[in-house]
Amino acid sequence: MNDHKYEVLSPAGDLECLKAAVSFGADAVYLAGTQFGMRTASKNFTKEQLAEGIDFAHKHGARVHITCNVLPRSSELSELPGFLQTAQELGADAFIIADLGVLEMAKKYAPKVELHASTQTGIVNYATANVLFGMGVKRVVLARELSIAEIKEIRRNTPPELEIETFVHGSMCVSFSGRCLISSYMTGRDANRGDCAQPCRWKYHLYEENRDGQYFPVEQDDTGTYLYNSRDLCMIDHLPELLEAGVKSLKIEGRAKSAYYTSVVTNAYAGAVRAYERDPEGYVLPQWAHDEVEKVSHREYNTGFFFGTQPGQQTGFGGYIRNYDVVAMCESGGENESIITQRNKFLVGDTLDVLPPGEPSYEISVLGLKNESGEAVDSAPHAMERLTLISDRHVKTGSFLRKKRS
Repeated sequence: MNDHKYEVLSPAGDLECLKAAVSFGADAVYLAGTQFGMRTASKNFTKEQLAEGIDFAHKHGARVHITCNVLPRSSELSELPGFLQTAQELGADAFIIADLGVLEMAKKYAPKVELHASTQTGIVNYATANVLFGMGVKRVVLARELSIAEIKEIRRNTPPELEIETFVHGSMCVSFSGRCLISSYMTGRDANRGDCAQPCRWKYHLYEENRDGQYFPVEQDDTGTYLYNSRDLCMIDHLPELLEAGVKSLKIEGRAKSAYYTSVVTNAYAGAVRAYERDPEGYVLPQWAHDEVEKVSHREYNTGFFFGTQPGQQTGFGGYIRNYDVVAMCESGGENESIITQRNKFLVGDTLDVLPPGEPSYEISVLGLKNESGEAVDSAPHAMERLTLISDRHVKTGSFLRKKRS
C-alpha cells in the first residue's frame, strides 16, 4: 500500500470506475457487492468482479473499502455471514457499516477486515465516536452536517488511533446524513436500502383542492420550483482547513457516476492533496486542480456545512452544469499518433483538452484522423469507433479527450 499521509477515497460503481479511480490517483476506493450496499443504481460487483477489483487495487497500492451500510431486515441477516466471509477471503481492507448488529457480525465472521462507521450512523460528537472506537471501529465517517470547528472538537477528544473521514465532493441531499423517507413515501423505493428515486431533484407545483386541474408555482415563476434540490459539495479550495482539523480521509461521492467523472475528480483532489503533503506551509492549490472540477457535470457548487452555513437549495434549476463533453478515450498513446475510441463527435482541426492519468490536463490540436482501414476521415460516423488520431502533442494511454462546449 502507498505511504501517503492523507487518503483520497474515490467511488467505484463498477470495475471500470475502480480501475479509473486507481489509475488517476485514488489511495482507496469504496464499492458494494450485489448485496447490502447503499446504491442499487450502480452496477456494483459480483464475486468475480470483486476479486479482480481488489487484486487490481492492491497491485497498484490502493485499498478497497466495501460498503455494507444498508439497514438490513431480520429476514436478510442469514445471508450476511457468507457475504462478510467472502469479502475477507478476497482481501477487502475495510467494511463501511451503519448498523450495530452488522458491526458485531463483521467482528465475528470477518475479524481481519477493518471496521468503518458509515456517515449514516449520524456521528456528530466525540462521545459517539469514542463509543464506536471502543466497539472496534477504526474509522468514523462523520455526519455531513458538521462544521470544521466541530470536527476539530471531535479530533481533540478522541484517541489519535481513531481515523476521521469526511465527504469533500459530490451530491448532497435534504436528508440528515443520508437518512431520508421522501423516496419511500412517493415511489415506494427505500433510500435507506439503496434504492432512492431522487424525488428531491424533481420540479414541484402547488395545487389547491377546490381548483381541480390548476396548479400554482411555489415561487412566482412559470418554470416551477425545485423544492428540495441541493447544490453539490466542493471543498477543493479548502483542503488545508480540513486536513489541519484532523481529517485523514477525503471522500468523493459518486458510486452512480461514470468512470470519467471518477477520473476527473480523483485526479483533481489527488493532485491537490499531494501538493499539500509536499509543502504544507507553502501550499497553494494548483490552478489546474481547481479548474478540473468544473469539467464534469455538476450542480452549482457550495461548501456544505463546513463553515457553519446552510448549503441551501437550488430552487430554480434541477439540471446539471456541463461545460465539456468527453469525445474519446486513448487506448494506445503515441508521440503524434494514438489509437482512440470515439465517444462523441469531433473534427479534424478541433482543439481538444487531454486529461492523462495522474497529471494536469493540456490541449492538443487534431491534425488528422484515420479509420481502421487507414483512410483519412474528418470524423467517425459512429460512437465507439476506433480511430488513429494524429496530433501535435503526445497523448498518454488511458487519457480522456474532451471538447469544450461552445
